[in-house]
Amino acid sequence: MKINKNYLALEDSYLFSTIAKKVKAYAEKNPDKKIIRLGIGDVTIPLCSASVEAMKKASEEQGTKANFHGYGPEQGYEFLKTAIQSYYKEFAVSLEADEIFISDGAKSDLGNILDIFSRDNVVLIPNPVYPVYLDTNIMDGRTIVYMDANEENGFLPMPDPTVKADLIYMCSPNNPTGAVYSKEQLEEWVAYALKNDAVILFDAAYEAFITENGLPRSIFEIEGARQCAIEFCSFSKTAGFTGTRCGYTVVPMELKREGTVLNKLWLRRQTTKFNGVSYIVQRGAEAVFTKEGREQIKAATVYYQKNAKVITETMKELGIWFVGGVNSPYVWIKVQEGMTSWEYFDYLLEEKNIVGTPGSGFGRNGEGYFRLTAFGDADATKEAMERLKSK
Repeated sequence: MKINKNYLALEDSYLFSTIAKKVKAYAEKNPDKKIIRLGIGDVTIPLCSASVEAMKKASEEQGTKANFHGYGPEQGYEFLKTAIQSYYKEFAVSLEADEIFISDGAKSDLGNILDIFSRDNVVLIPNPVYPVYLDTNIMDGRTIVYMDANEENGFLPMPDPTVKADLIYMCSPNNPTGAVYSKEQLEEWVAYALKNDAVILFDAAYEAFITENGLPRSIFEIEGARQCAIEFCSFSKTAGFTGTRCGYTVVPMELKREGTVLNKLWLRRQTTKFNGVSYIVQRGAEAVFTKEGREQIKAATVYYQKNAKVITETMKELGIWFVGGVNSPYVWIKVQEGMTSWEYFDYLLEEKNIVGTPGSGFGRNGEGYFRLTAFGDADATKEAMERLKSK
């Protein structure tokens, strides 16, 4: 018996586990301190009432013989897929129902999608990066090439014609930096992928936070993307499903490699290794797209956007360089000169009792930067920013 030794190449602890341990240790030593958490991107506003009521009704259905649902379709119920189709039509994207796969979240699918690709593929990953992109490929022993995201390019790296990659991870609005690709920039990436016969794995989990006109909500708004991209989305940040778990992945029928339709491979993978999302949760997700649900989640999004503005205005007042916070719930700031990102974490925790996320936890290019999130309580966010401004 042999273990998968690729796991030994991973960092000893997942970034957010390390943060949690440090915060817990500090809190136990200082029980009188009020700690404000602007670190992990978990939401604080409860599920919208439209979803709650839909799940209550679905729960009651499960208690009757006539309306009971056992095993559902692994790729999701038609009622939810139809709602997603209608949503995509709002930004001029037409999807077939069979191209939509309901899952328990984008994080799961971003890791599981690798099942349908050979380990021989070269993977292009931005740095800094959401840890799941990197760690899942290390687990599989793939060759990883980094594209540098930095202050000079606004943390939006563009294709390098000298680099040949097979799988390309992209996230817009970006986690951790909050930077957002323009239509013209995504057109360059699609052109690169088509030229190199590559596949873009596009994480659109934060698309609902885009407010500026002209910024794509989906990679499929770009001509040619259906031949070279897979899109991952989630209800976690848009509708508060972080604890409820529901998301979806779009695999276009036109996406083929080596004469094979990748949609069919993903369908085979899901029907073999996944039993689907519960009927109750999918009814809750469907309610997100109703008129009532849309109004309610919009109110929650606006709430977080106001928090982001409080953070960005504070950064401007303090003269701290940042990106994000406008079309994203994340604000990526430059730490004080002479400090590492973990030293800045300790400083904020111990001196200001504020928790954020060290940029180095997202990769080498994250060193010297720090992520703050707008997902906190509004009053707590304001208090945290006042603490930052105080001497």
